Amino acid sequence: MPKHYRPAGKKKEGNAARYITRSQAVKYLQVSLSLFRKLCILKGIFPREPKKKVKGNHHTYYHTKDILFLKHEPLLEKFREMRAYEKKIKKAVSKKNRDLAERLLTRKPSYTLDMLIRERYPKFIDALRDLDDCLSMVHLFAALPAVEREKIPVNRVHNCRRLGHEWQAYIARTHKLRKTFISVKGIYYQAEIDGQKITWLTPHALQQVLPDDVDYNIMLTFLEFYETLQAFVNFKLYHSINVKYPPILDPRLEALAADLYALSRYFDNRASTAESSTTSFSETDVSKDQGEGPNYDESELRLAQLQQQIPSNEPGALMHLVQNATETDEDDSETRECKTLFKDVKFFLSREVPRESLLFVIPAFGGSVSWDGEGAPFKETDQNITHQIVDRPTQGHKFLSREYVQPQWIYDCVNARILLPVEEYIVGRIPPPHLSPFVDNEAEGYVPEYAETIKRLQAAARNEVLPMPGVGKEDLDDPQNLLVEGVLDRAEAIEAATKKRKMSVLQKQYHDELKKELRSTQISTASDGNKESVPEHVDAGEDSLPDLSQISKDADSMSKIVMPRKKQKLLKAMEIGKERKQASVDRLKERKRKIEEGKKSGK
Repeated sequence: MPKHYRPAGKKKEGNAARYITRSQAVKYLQVSLSLFRKLCILKGIFPREPKKKVKGNHHTYYHTKDILFLKHEPLLEKFREMRAYEKKIKKAVSKKNRDLAERLLTRKPSYTLDMLIRERYPKFIDALRDLDDCLSMVHLFAALPAVEREKIPVNRVHNCRRLGHEWQAYIARTHKLRKTFISVKGIYYQAEIDGQKITWLTPHALQQVLPDDVDYNIMLTFLEFYETLQAFVNFKLYHSINVKYPPILDPRLEALAADLYALSRYFDNRASTAESSTTSFSETDVSKDQGEGPNYDESELRLAQLQQQIPSNEPGALMHLVQNATETDEDDSETRECKTLFKDVKFFLSREVPRESLLFVIPAFGGSVSWDGEGAPFKETDQNITHQIVDRPTQGHKFLSREYVQPQWIYDCVNARILLPVEEYIVGRIPPPHLSPFVDNEAEGYVPEYAETIKRLQAAARNEVLPMPGVGKEDLDDPQNLLVEGVLDRAEAIEAATKKRKMSVLQKQYHDELKKELRSTQISTASDGNKESVPEHVDAGEDSLPDLSQISKDADSMSKIVMPRKKQKLLKAMEIGKERKQASVDRLKERKRKIEEGKKSGK
C-alpha cells in the first residue's frame, strides 16, 4: 500500500481540504460565473496561491472558508430572488400580459451594500486606508462618457461626479491636501486625514476613448461597491465638521458646471447659519427664562433655518460651508501652513487652464479664485486680483497690477510650500521642470538642479542657514540662534570646514595605524647599518601580505556561498535593483551634461 494512500470517502487533509478551484466553487454555490465573480468583488474575496496545487497549475484556487462565507451571504439569496423575479417578468412579456409586466417592474426587488461596508470596514480608519482605489475609480468614471453598449448609464456618471466634488470640497475647506503632481496619466493628489495618507489619480479633462479590450462589467461591479463606500466616507467626514449630508446645491450653478464652487458656497452658508442659529437660540433661552419668549413650533423653526441656509438672492451651495466650522485650534502645524500659503493672493483663471483642478487646489491652500464665465464670484476687471493663470503663448491685454503666470506655478508652489519667484513661469517662457513630490531624491541618488534651487528658496523663506560645501549640519550648533546673534560669518564657516578636514586626516591616520597593527610589522631602528635593509624588509612584507579589499571580497563571496538559495536569489535581485538605479542616475547625469554642452555651443 502506498504511503499517502487515502481510501475513497475518507476526509481530505492538507491543501486538498483548505483550497478549492473556481469551477468547484461555482458548482458548489450553484451560481453562474459572472455572479460568482460579482460576489467575490463585493465581499472582498480574492484567489489564493497554495504551495501545492492539487488540481494542477492551470486552475484558480480559493480558500474553502471564503467559499463558506459566500454560501451564507444574504446577498446570494437576494440575487436568486431577483433572478426568479426577472423570469416572472419575462414570462409575462412573452404572454403579452402588459399590465402584469408593468406591475411587476414597479415592484422589482433591489438590494443595498450597507451591511457589506459595515462588515468589511468595522472602523472608519479602515475605510480611509482602502480609499485610494475607490477615489481613483470614482474620478475615472466621472470623466467617462455614458455609453449604452458598455452599460454605463448617465446617472452613474453624474453620481460619480457628485461624490468626487463632495470629497474635493471637504479636502479643500479643511485644508487636508498635501501634494499634487501633473503627469501624462492625469493629476495625482495626496491628502492626509486622521494620520492616513490618501493618494488618488484624476484623469485630464479631455475626451476619453473607451478601449475594447476592457471588461466594463467587472469595473462597474467595483464601481458599485466604491460608490457606496465613498458615500459612507463623505457622510462621516461631513458630520465630523457639523455639516449636513447630502448637501443641497444651487441648480443654476449646477447647470453652469460649477459644482465645486456651488459646494463652497453651501459650506459658507451653513457656517453663517450655524452662527446665527446659536445666537438666536441663546436669545430665546434668555427670553424663556424671563417668561417673555413665545412658543414656536418645531416645524416653523426648521423652516426658518432652511430659509437661512439657502438664501434666494445669493447663488450657490457647497464649499464655503465649513470655513468657520473647521477653524479650530486642533489643526496641526502642517495644516496651518497649508491654510496660509495663498492667504493674501487672489487668482483669476483664463479659459484655457484646467479649471476644476485649480478650483480644488487654490482654496485648499487658502486662496480665493474666480474664472471667466457665468456664476464667477468676481470679474476679470477686479483690481484686487494679484495673479492671473494663463496657458497660452502670448497675452494681449494685460493689467499692470497683477502677475501673469502659467498653471505649473500653482502646483510647484503647493509642493514647495512657498511662493516661488514668478520670473520662470511668466507667459511665453518655458517653465522649469515639474518635479514629483512623491520621489525621494536623496534615496534615488540624484538631486535635480531645480530641486536644490527650491531647497535654497525654502531655507531663505524660513530664515534658515544652509551649511557650506564641506560643512555638515552637525557642525552648526544652533544656526537659528547664531543667525539672530550675528555671530555666524564666513570666517567661522571656513574655520569649521578646516576643523572638519583636520578631523578627517586624523581619522585616516588612525585607520592606517590599525592596518599596520594587523600586518604586525616590526621596524627596528637600533643601528645605522640596518637603516638600508629595513625598507627592503618592509616592502617584502607588504608584498607578501594579502590585500584587505581582497579579504573583504572573499568574505562576501563566502557568506554568499553559505546563504540558502532563496536568500541568494533575494540578494541578487537587490543587487540588480541597485545597478538599475545607478544606471538611471548615470543616464540622467549624462543627459544633463549633453544639455549643458548644447547650451554652451548654442551661445
